[in-house]
Amino acid sequence: MARAKASEGAPASPSLGTFGRYAGPATLILSSLAEGAKHGYALTKDIEEFAGVRLAPGTMYEALSRLEGQGLIEGLESDDRRRPYRLTAAGAVALRAHLGTQRKVADLGLRRLARNWGTT
Repeated sequence: MARAKASEGAPASPSLGTFGRYAGPATLILSSLAEGAKHGYALTKDIEEFAGVRLAPGTMYEALSRLEGQGLIEGLESDDRRRPYRLTAAGAVALRAHLGTQRKVADLGLRRLARNWGTT
C-alpha cells in the first residue's frame, strides 16, 4: 500500500493516488466530510451543490467502502437505516496532501495557459 509523505510529526496515511479511477469521487467525499459527518444522500446533495457533480450510488458506495477500508473515514452508529460517515485524522492528512498536489497542478496549468494562450 502506498503511503503519503507525513508532515511534521503527523502519521503517514494512505494516498488517494492508490484509488485510480476512484480518486475523483474519493476527493469529493472527503472534501464533503471535512465539514462534518454525513450519510450517503447528504453526501450526494452536498457534492452536487459544491462541485456540480452527481455521484451515482454505485460509485458513491464503492468509494465509501474503499475509504473506510483504508481508514480515511469511519462509519458511525445510527438509529435508522442511514449510516453516517465521518472523516478520520488519517483522512484529513491524506485529503490535505492530495489537495495540495492538485493545487500545484492547477496553478501550473493556469500559468501555462496565461503564458501561451493569454488566458488566466
